[in-house]
Amino acid sequence: MSTRYTPNNNIKLVHSGSDFFDTVCRMVDSARHTIHLQTYILGDDTTGTRIVNCLIAAAKRNVQVYVLADGYASQDLSEKTQLEMKDAGINFRFFEPLIQSRHLYFGRRLHHKIIVTDARFSLVGGLNIADRYNDLPDTPAWLDVALFTDGSVSAELHKICEELWAKKRRSRKRKPDKHSYTETDTQHHISVRVRRNDWVKRKQEITRTYTEVFRSAQHSITIVCAYFLPGTKFRQLLKKAAARGVKIRVVMASISDVPVSKYAERYLYRWMLRHHFELYEYQPTVLHAKMAIADDEFLTIGSYNINNISRYASIELNLDVKDNHFVNSVSKEIEQIITEKCIAVTSSTYKTKLFSVKQFFQWSAFQMVRMMMTVSTFYFRQRE
Repeated sequence: MSTRYTPNNNIKLVHSGSDFFDTVCRMVDSARHTIHLQTYILGDDTTGTRIVNCLIAAAKRNVQVYVLADGYASQDLSEKTQLEMKDAGINFRFFEPLIQSRHLYFGRRLHHKIIVTDARFSLVGGLNIADRYNDLPDTPAWLDVALFTDGSVSAELHKICEELWAKKRRSRKRKPDKHSYTETDTQHHISVRVRRNDWVKRKQEITRTYTEVFRSAQHSITIVCAYFLPGTKFRQLLKKAAARGVKIRVVMASISDVPVSKYAERYLYRWMLRHHFELYEYQPTVLHAKMAIADDEFLTIGSYNINNISRYASIELNLDVKDNHFVNSVSKEIEQIITEKCIAVTSSTYKTKLFSVKQFFQWSAFQMVRMMMTVSTFYFRQRE
């Protein structure tokens, strides 16, 4: 995988809910040659059915459609839905772990969330295809984001999807892709970089991105993360960044779909506050986004959580962006979220007393989650 930035891209931040799923449907409906959809969760619900129906319609007009879903997280997808996709001509299969049951899992998981159409348009983020990421009556969508790209980086993403579908390793020499990107008159020519993590394939590109950010940031680091449990190395780097005067802000969930993870996360609050991090908990619903901004000029966004499951156990995909205007606009959105929808956690409001029963439960959760992450690919079934 090249570490270079790919020029000639027009990008847009897409939000969870109707913004995201309307974008997916528009991409699928306008595709003429190929569609690659790879996701952790493909839900057998209202939202999943909508997307599957769009894909079926595309296959019926002779678009080559490939759908790869994680065999563990998407195991509730009914045989009826699978058969409907295959009968329509969709190339569908599961990415299978080494061992799985209804309650246990062992092996890599396909955690990235990506759709690429015609090797020209792509959407990369943290959103799965399921109702909880969508706006439904009386139920707001979980907070998440994705990056829509019209440009040359989509051709690179197309190749990644193609090779993962075919279970092939990237070769040094490739034949030109017949659907390769052709430049248009896009007004913006933003440089974007693809980053992947796959421990089995010895790819630690997203981990290196975060390492670079924590080492080189001069003024500020803003992290928005659903399951923020940095390992020892990342904690050391963040501590050093704070010591050299970098303003570090972390926006996390207040309501979590994995309660034990939230307990473990809160165990680290005392350490973060001691090193002068600004901590915020998002209030309206579950926060599921995964992104970071450095010095208002660099952004990384995708499926990677800052914890050891993303580092060692999952296939992850992020996009890095260097563009002051775009990153600054995203920074302003985060500022608004912090101001209007978050509660600050400070030394005075953090109520967990040292050596208290609550502290003991948080410490126990932290140790349990750390042990599970040390095993890396073995854990009890959870929603995400």
